[in-house]
Amino acid sequence: MDSQLSTVFVLMLALGLSTAAVGAEEKRPLRAGIIGLDTSHVTAFTKLFNDPKSTGDIADIRIVAAFPGGSPDLASSRDRVAGFTKDLSAMGVKIVDTIPALLEQVDVVLLESVDGRPHLEQVTPVFKAGKPVFIDKPLAGSLADAIAIYELGKKYNVPWFSSSSLRFSPGIISLHNDPRLGEVIGCDSWGPCPLEPTHPDLFWYGVHGVEILYTVMGPGCESVVRVKTEGTDKVVGAWAGGRLGSFRGIRTGKSDYGAMVFGKNAIVTSGKYEGYKPLADQIALFFKTHKPPVANEETIELFAFMEAADESKRQGGAIVKIETVMQKAKEEAMKKIGN
Repeated sequence: MDSQLSTVFVLMLALGLSTAAVGAEEKRPLRAGIIGLDTSHVTAFTKLFNDPKSTGDIADIRIVAAFPGGSPDLASSRDRVAGFTKDLSAMGVKIVDTIPALLEQVDVVLLESVDGRPHLEQVTPVFKAGKPVFIDKPLAGSLADAIAIYELGKKYNVPWFSSSSLRFSPGIISLHNDPRLGEVIGCDSWGPCPLEPTHPDLFWYGVHGVEILYTVMGPGCESVVRVKTEGTDKVVGAWAGGRLGSFRGIRTGKSDYGAMVFGKNAIVTSGKYEGYKPLADQIALFFKTHKPPVANEETIELFAFMEAADESKRQGGAIVKIETVMQKAKEEAMKKIGN
């Protein structure tokens, strides 16, 4: 009898230890890795995710490793890699030499390279490894690369999303369903729009203001026309149902982010930008649930909007259909990924 009781006790003890071990594993924060240490976003996100006083979903993520990367032909990347690498190392983040080495040590990834051109190459091994990934702006250096990323995400069945932090500022995202507005008829957004020769015009920085526009209008743009001067861009999109949305890209004079939304019942102006935490909250929740807070299809259309704006400029301000630039870019994307 004593022997039987001892056996039961041992089994119960083993089961208890096993359950405790499982519980400890469930409570372990997700290990996050960063690709690309050439933007201030990496220090901002690391401070948020690794803050011992953090609460909510952010408390369940820890940035543990980073791959510096960097683009030698882009000064705003090349000249900042060393400094941000040093900063993250001082914050206790392990610096690794390769992306494969990073992927061995993490559960999820933030692709932060300020240069959108290498994003397709950098995210491919992440997809192959099955790691959920947030891709910071710009998603890619071309619409074709953006579509290639989209297609690879589907191929490997790996969740991803990309967004400017502007989208999730409370004073901006609230406009998407503001009861004062009623039905949204249109939106005029604005933001800084410095140009970078290595990227299509709006991809580099105009993407922030275009993100605001899509936050309010959602997908469904059918055609785009652009007027460009040395100091200003004005891009107008025609949405299904006759709605109009525009982006004003600012290069001279007072520069700021914002939007005016035209509704059936009211005209409402957006609130101010409120930093990185609202986006970090969404990234953390995404890493835990694998549910993107922005549909990948909307992000691709957003980049098609910007590509159509470039095509309109090339054609002297002609109206360019979103469908046209999408089809051309998709053909190029399929060649890039071998389909």
